[in-house]
Amino acid sequence: HHALAGRFLTETLNTSPYTYEVAPVLVLMEEQVLSKLRELVGWSSGDGIFAPGGSMSNMLAMNVARFQRFPESRSRGNWDLPRLGLFASQESHYSILKGAALLGIGTDNVHLVRTDERWVGKMIPEELEKEIQRVKGSEPLFVCATSGTTVLGTFDPLDAIADICARHGLWLHVDAAWGGSFLGMPFSPQGLPKLCCFPPTRADSVTWNPHKLLMVGLQCSAFLLRDSSGLLQRCHGVGASYLFQRDKFYDVSLDTGDKSPQCGRRADGLKLWILWKAVGTRGLGQRVEYLLEQVKRREGFQLVTEPEFINLCFWFIPPSLRGQESSPEFWDKLGKVAPAIKEKMIRRGSMMVGYQPHGSRVNFFRQIITNPAVTRQDLDFFLDEIQELGWDL
Repeated sequence: HHALAGRFLTETLNTSPYTYEVAPVLVLMEEQVLSKLRELVGWSSGDGIFAPGGSMSNMLAMNVARFQRFPESRSRGNWDLPRLGLFASQESHYSILKGAALLGIGTDNVHLVRTDERWVGKMIPEELEKEIQRVKGSEPLFVCATSGTTVLGTFDPLDAIADICARHGLWLHVDAAWGGSFLGMPFSPQGLPKLCCFPPTRADSVTWNPHKLLMVGLQCSAFLLRDSSGLLQRCHGVGASYLFQRDKFYDVSLDTGDKSPQCGRRADGLKLWILWKAVGTRGLGQRVEYLLEQVKRREGFQLVTEPEFINLCFWFIPPSLRGQESSPEFWDKLGKVAPAIKEKMIRRGSMMVGYQPHGSRVNFFRQIITNPAVTRQDLDFFLDEIQELGWDL
């Protein structure tokens, strides 16, 4: 509700923080929040801007990486550039492919690196090395590592990936849209394994969406840059004379709007600023631990994998299928259970919980707890409802 109050204010003010004179307080709040996010990443300086969602933040990273290597791309476009190579894991967000299409790099030049089945979805550093060596006729430019994959919530091994990027001179971007908020948790949940090589201090850029785990409210996505030399401004700025005059009476570096491809922008930093001031830094691990414990204890519930973050993925096995795991038809039948239960819960109007297949794994439920109002009674109801709706399948 604190962030909601911030949204009421920004809608009422209806102003854009492109210059300090138009929105002085909002500009200062935005920079204070971005500075705090960079501090949690592990940077003492840097740059950044709020963007309309994590997909756009990832695309900003790709654009800035290209400009940093090839400044002439800003004026000449892609015509004089070599064919560029981008690398991301098979579990990376689809915005990497969309960004390659939008920026004219081409989706065929995005190389998806194999992930480790044992650790369920982590990029394999050795495979990244091989993929970079395997690419012929193009110049490797950019690696996107993921901290908190969409489905399973896994974290790529950032240190090993950073070593490879350093060897080859590649831009390392960390898509922490989902997992970034783990940086603000004051404790490590007892039931969850220790995250591998986090925070993303060695990255060149980071995407972080406070509108996900921190419940700030759509939209609130930060693009963070380790570079503090004005790279973001040089990449996107055009210096429109009706807004960004250089002879103003104040420090014109406070006119941050030219760092963004947008002109009009929402003052998304205000929502996060108010929430942070009101409640401080909070974690959600205890609720996840309880649900994990219940899934392991209850008959008929089976984990897809031990969770690394707060994504809890599991199957419900109806009594009619129990003990048949060795039969060839078992997995095909189990894959139809989650959609059937989902239909029942929607028709009943009791819940709306997502399911999906993943690689060779058939449809399973994916539960993510972010709402701070959720109680243990709510979690018990969630499991009871699945058990009841799936009992006679």
